[in-house]
Amino acid sequence: MRPRIVQCDGQIGFRWTRADGTATTVAELVAGSDADEEPERLTATHLAALDDAMIDAARRFGELLGAGRRPTAHERGDLAELYRCLDDACLDYSRAADLLGMSPDSRAGRIVGTAMLMSILARQALDMLGPAPLDGSLDEPALGVVGGYGEMVQVDPDRPWKGGRWVVRTESGARLPLTLSMILFDSSGTNADAARDEHCEALRTVTSTVGQSGSDVYDAACALDWLLYDYLMAHRDGPDSAEIVFAKGRDGDAVVVVAAAAASVRARATFDPALALRRG
Repeated sequence: MRPRIVQCDGQIGFRWTRADGTATTVAELVAGSDADEEPERLTATHLAALDDAMIDAARRFGELLGAGRRPTAHERGDLAELYRCLDDACLDYSRAADLLGMSPDSRAGRIVGTAMLMSILARQALDMLGPAPLDGSLDEPALGVVGGYGEMVQVDPDRPWKGGRWVVRTESGARLPLTLSMILFDSSGTNADAARDEHCEALRTVTSTVGQSGSDVYDAACALDWLLYDYLMAHRDGPDSAEIVFAKGRDGDAVVVVAAAAASVRARATFDPALALRRG
């Protein structure tokens, strides 16, 4: 018998078991002495199971993830289990891909990106998100069209783990909040590819700080949450969808998204007891 996925009706997420029924992970299966002769098939199976789990989660929790209403006490428990399972699956895939020396392709990036967006939305419904970069330091926009220049602003160049965000700098000197979606779809005179490049570089920068001596993992987790959320919301298949699609010619962004998602889980595992077993 081969290792298999356990994904029962009513179950949130999924899990791997060995042939003898003991719990395992896809990373352990890839690295173990009884590794599959074609381990890439295990990672493909993992992504397919994650995709199926998200379809079920969207059906069951779509109203809550879309902020249609507040969760009940019982639903809060379900949402907590949902984000834990999604986070676990994203980190497990990333570890397995690293062990195999695989570079995540666009399919992996789309599935992991969608899972991370659902994790963020679940934690948002649970009031578990920290502050976004530059929260409290930007000006309030007035009604109407705003003229100015959009730029990615770092919170503190000497502390790169704090991340950054897009800001409109007006001729009057005001700094207004901006999103990647607004740059791509609601602004004129912008270079979409250059904006995506800059956003991905901001994600790489924060990702590289996780685990470094002297960096603050809480700040890094908050920065990654915001940068991922901003990128993923700008790359949904539609306004009512959480499915992520990459722009034409941007399949390489998958590597950035998967790495940032794994770093987010590792960072949050240092202060979220529910993720403590995902450390490393």
